Amino acid sequence: MASVMGLLEERETAARVRVEELRAGADRVLAELGEAEMPLARRVIARAEPAEVLAVPGPVIEVPVADAQDVMPKVKAAKGRVPVAGSIVPRWREGATAEALAPDHRRIVELLEAELPVGGVGLMAKELTARLGLELVPAKIEGVRSKAKRLVERGWLTLAPSGRFMPRVSSAPDAAS
Repeated sequence: MASVMGLLEERETAARVRVEELRAGADRVLAELGEAEMPLARRVIARAEPAEVLAVPGPVIEVPVADAQDVMPKVKAAKGRVPVAGSIVPRWREGATAEALAPDHRRIVELLEAELPVGGVGLMAKELTARLGLELVPAKIEGVRSKAKRLVERGWLTLAPSGRFMPRVSSAPDAAS
C-alpha cells in the first residue's frame, strides 16, 4: 500500500508537468500573437497614412532630404508659406496665430479655441481625439496628448491640474471685455 505522502507527491508532480506544458503552450501562442500583430499594425498604419496625407489642406512644401535641417528657418522667413507637417512647434508670442503651426497642431489649437470659452473646463486627450475625428485607439490618443502637451510647453495652450487642455488665456486688453 502506497503512503499518503507518496500519492500527494505523484499528484503534485503530475500537476507541475501539466502547468509546465500549458505555460509552454501559452508562450508559443503569445509569440505567434506578437508575430501576427506586427503585420496588422503595419497595415493599419498603411491605411491611415494616405488618409492623413490627403486630408491636409493647403499646398504641400517639398523639401529635399539634404535641406531638412533648414526647414524651420525657411518657413519662418517666408511669409504666407505653410509649415511642414511634423515640424518644430514655435513658441507662442504676442500676435502669433495658429497659422504658424503644422496642420496637426493647428487643428488642436483651433478646435480648443472654437469650442471652449476662456475659463471653460477644457478637454481630455481622449475627448480631443474624438472631436478631431480620429479613431479612439491608444496610439491616436497618445499622439494627440503628446502634441497638446508640446503646445502647452510652447505657450499655445494651458493644461489644468486635472489633465484637461484649454486655450491659452489671452493677455490682450479686449479679451477681458
